[in-house]
Amino acid sequence: MVLLHVLFEHAAGYALFAVKEVEEIGMLLPQVEESLLNIGKFSSVVRLVGFSPFKSAQSALENVNAISEGILHEDLKLFLDTNMPAKRKKALLGVGDPKIGAAIQEELKIACQTGGVVAEVIRGIRLHFHALVKGLTAQSASKAQLGLGHSYSRAKVKFNVNRVDNMIIQSISLLDQLDKDINTFSMRVREWYGYHFPELIKIVSDNYTYCRAAKLIGNRKELSEENLEALEEIVMDSAKAQAILEASRSSMGMDISPIDLINIESFSSRVISLSEYRKGLQEYLRSKMNQVAPSLSALIGEVVGARLISHAGSLTNLAKYPASTVQILGAEKALFRALKTRGNTPKYGLIFHSTFIGRAAAKNKGRISRYLANKCTIASRIDCFSEIPTPVFGDKLREQVEERLAFYETGEAPRKNLEVMKEAAQEASDVVSEIKRKLDKKERKKKKREKRRLEALAAAEEDVEAAPPEDEGEEPSKKKKKKKRKSEGDISENGIEEEPEEPTPTKKKKQSAPEEPTTPAKKKKKLSTSEEAPPSTQKKKKKTKVQQEEDEEDES
Repeated sequence: MVLLHVLFEHAAGYALFAVKEVEEIGMLLPQVEESLLNIGKFSSVVRLVGFSPFKSAQSALENVNAISEGILHEDLKLFLDTNMPAKRKKALLGVGDPKIGAAIQEELKIACQTGGVVAEVIRGIRLHFHALVKGLTAQSASKAQLGLGHSYSRAKVKFNVNRVDNMIIQSISLLDQLDKDINTFSMRVREWYGYHFPELIKIVSDNYTYCRAAKLIGNRKELSEENLEALEEIVMDSAKAQAILEASRSSMGMDISPIDLINIESFSSRVISLSEYRKGLQEYLRSKMNQVAPSLSALIGEVVGARLISHAGSLTNLAKYPASTVQILGAEKALFRALKTRGNTPKYGLIFHSTFIGRAAAKNKGRISRYLANKCTIASRIDCFSEIPTPVFGDKLREQVEERLAFYETGEAPRKNLEVMKEAAQEASDVVSEIKRKLDKKERKKKKREKRRLEALAAAEEDVEAAPPEDEGEEPSKKKKKKKRKSEGDISENGIEEEPEEPTPTKKKKQSAPEEPTTPAKKKKKLSTSEEAPPSTQKKKKKTKVQQEEDEEDES
């Protein structure tokens, strides 16, 4: 009779279960499915043979990575060697993944089985695992699964904050949506306000300027010479401002009620705020593109480069595409239509918005688009896989495209790609070494500051330990005076001049007067105050020196 064991991999560790009466279970598969939900019935079917918890979160991550790749980890090998029966020829091991089953069978010579009854048993073990293993609760099991899932995802994704192309994808999508919305809303303002002042549509063509002018003018009958200066600031043309003023006096528009004007002004304000937000979003997109893909931005521009990244899904996907795919990226419908009808395939997709294709002659548009797609592929790969991306390669590639345009027009031979890339590599290495040097310098300064701070703290602690303790019988008023003197010393050392302390005549009188003999307690108090003063001043001097040195370093 073959004894079936089932291996279960959990986030908490490895577990091995022995299945009773495997032949009957194989025959009565529907009954097994019904008994999975009942822990009483299921515990009579399976028995825990061994459980090996992971030592740490790092160990759990290593094991789960090995299992996902179908590699037999040393921990799993040791666990199976320890808990599997000695007569392995009669043993059968049930596993969930065929890859790990093949690895176990190859290395440990244990017959493995997947699917069928093994899958049902593993499903029941997964459901009742916290009840089958002593000392494991459902809450701790779920926490282990959550923690391991997060660490596994991070290890696979390799998330880098400074090279996030998701921000670019969301920004360009929002920018396109804002363009559509602003255009729609501006047309609505034109139709709404054109009922009252139709001549303004012909004078002011820009949507943003029209909304600002409509908000300023309001009722056209109230427009006068006083508003002319403010109108000039909006339209940026004195002749247009004068034309608006004259048109308002002889307009054929209808009268409008105050409540309608209030609604038009409110809606115009919303459109103006959306347009201003769009400008800020465009600046944000430009800065993110210069951080993530500087070479692609320098070659083809921030907006077109962001559209390519968004359409590809990520910068990594764009870098994996061949130049022929990048050339028609965004023209998939036209491509499939041409293939279906056996017509001419499209020459360009999203890269059509580049200035290079617009500047090329009609007969050279296909050639320059093919050349530009080739350079875009090179730039995206450099940006994706370089450690410190720089715009040097993008500038050189842009020069090459300019030379190719000149070659199509004048016939002047462009430079060879090998020469340009050698020059770009030299310049890029210089730029990268300069960036690294600055980063190293900043890191060294930070370490120096930290070291000096720790030294100052250690010296201050030594001074405090060396100072004798104050007498318990000292009056609280005298303690307050000492604290006050220390604070005054701090102020004077921080740059505020302090008047020299003049000895009070009362103290001198007390010391010189023979009537009041000094007690030993008073002498001790005087000694303690005189001994305490120098360490405190030394401590303050050391702190101020460190501060001065740090200030000098910051200035340099």
